[in-house]
Amino acid sequence: MDHLSSKIFTTGDVNKDGKLDFEEFMKYLKDHEKQMKLAFKSLDKNNDGKIEASEIVQSLQILGLTISKQQAELILQSIDADGTMTVDWNEWRDYFLFNPVTDIEEIIRFWKHSTGIDIGDSLTIPDEFTEDEKKSGQWWRQLLAGGVAGAVSRTSTAPLDRLKVMMQVHGSKSEKMNIYGGFRQMVKEGGIRSLWRGNGTNVIKIAPETAVKFWAYEQYKKLLTEEGQKVGTFERFVSGSMAGATAQTFIYPMEVLKTRLAVGKTGQYYGMFDCAKKILKHEGMGAFYKGYVPNLLGIIPYAGIDLAVYELLKSHWLDNFAKDSVNPGVMVLLGCGALSSTCGQLASYPLALVRTRMQAQAMVEGTPQLNMVGLFRRIISKEGLPGLYRGIAPNFMKVLPAVGISYVVYENMRQTLGVTQK
Repeated sequence: MDHLSSKIFTTGDVNKDGKLDFEEFMKYLKDHEKQMKLAFKSLDKNNDGKIEASEIVQSLQILGLTISKQQAELILQSIDADGTMTVDWNEWRDYFLFNPVTDIEEIIRFWKHSTGIDIGDSLTIPDEFTEDEKKSGQWWRQLLAGGVAGAVSRTSTAPLDRLKVMMQVHGSKSEKMNIYGGFRQMVKEGGIRSLWRGNGTNVIKIAPETAVKFWAYEQYKKLLTEEGQKVGTFERFVSGSMAGATAQTFIYPMEVLKTRLAVGKTGQYYGMFDCAKKILKHEGMGAFYKGYVPNLLGIIPYAGIDLAVYELLKSHWLDNFAKDSVNPGVMVLLGCGALSSTCGQLASYPLALVRTRMQAQAMVEGTPQLNMVGLFRRIISKEGLPGLYRGIAPNFMKVLPAVGISYVVYENMRQTLGVTQK
C-alpha cells in the first residue's frame, strides 16, 4: 500500500511541489479513469460492455503470453464483484481506481524474468522493457542495478565457480577430486586469495556483455516482428538466443581469459592483460576463440529449456494457487527463476564442460589438442557419461546463494537509483 500511495502521489503531483492538493488529486482520478477506460475497451473485443475469459486469453496472446481459459477465469474472479464470471466497466473501475496499474501489460510484468537474478551464467535471455521505461531512462537504471547485483553475486560465489572450473578441467586426472579435496588443493597451492582467481575478468565482462546483448536483442526483435506487433514467446526465444550469440562472440576472449586465470598456478599470470599477452605470444589469436562452437551451441538448449520450464511453472502456479491475485510474490518468482535457470544449465552443461576443457587444453600437460567432437568421444570413452557432468555439484551449490544475493543487491540498487517498482 505504501508503494501504491507513493506512485499515486508521484503521478498526481503535477507541479512537483511535494504536495498533492485536491485539484491535483481530482485530475489524477480523471486521467487515471481515462486510461482504465482505454484498457477496458482494448480487452472488450466484442464491444458488449463486459470482459469475458475468452477475451482475456485473446488479449494476452496478442501480448505474447499464452494462458488457459481456467487461468483467465482466475484473473476474472479477482475482479468480478457480483459472481457473474464477467467484468463490467463499474467492476473494472472500482478494482483499479486506486491501483496505478493502467494496462494489462503491467499486470503481465509480474511474471517477467527479473534482470536482477544472476546465477553466474551468460546465456540468459535479456529482459523486456516497456516503451515508457525506455523513454524515461528506467531501462538503463535497471540494467545498471542488474550489473552491480551480478558483480556482487559472482564475487560472493567465486570460490565455488573456480572449483567447478578446476573439476571440469582436472577432474578426469583423479577420481578422488571432490568438493572438499578441491578446495583444500586450491588453498594449499595459492592461499585463500586464490579462490577468487579469475573473478575480476568474470565481473568486468558483465558490462560489455549486457550492453551488446540488450542492443542486439532490440535489433533482432525488430527484424522478427512487424511494427506494432507484440513479441511472442517464440520470437523472444529466437531474438534472445541470437542476442546471446552476438554478445558471446564479442566478449568470448574474456571467457577464455577467465578460464585460463582460474586454472593457472600461482605466479603463472600477473593479471588479465599479462594472461592475454602470453596467450597471444605462444598460441596466437585463434586461442582466444577455443571452445567457441560448443559455447554457441549451448545457448539453444539453455535458453529454450529456461523459457519452457519458467512458462510451465507459471502456468502451474496460476492453475493451482492464484486465488485473490495474479501476483505470485517475490519468493515464488525467485524460486521459479532459479529452477528454470538450473534446468537450462543441466541441459547445456556437457557443452559448457567441453568448452571449458577446450579453453584450457593448452595448459594441461600431456593432453592432445582435440576439437569438440574429439573431446566428447574422449570423455565418454575414458570417463563415461558422468564425465560430461564433472563439477556440476559446486555449480548447483552456488545457485541459491547467487539468486538470494543478487536479488537483495538488485532491489537495493533499484531504490538507490530511483527505479519505480514494476
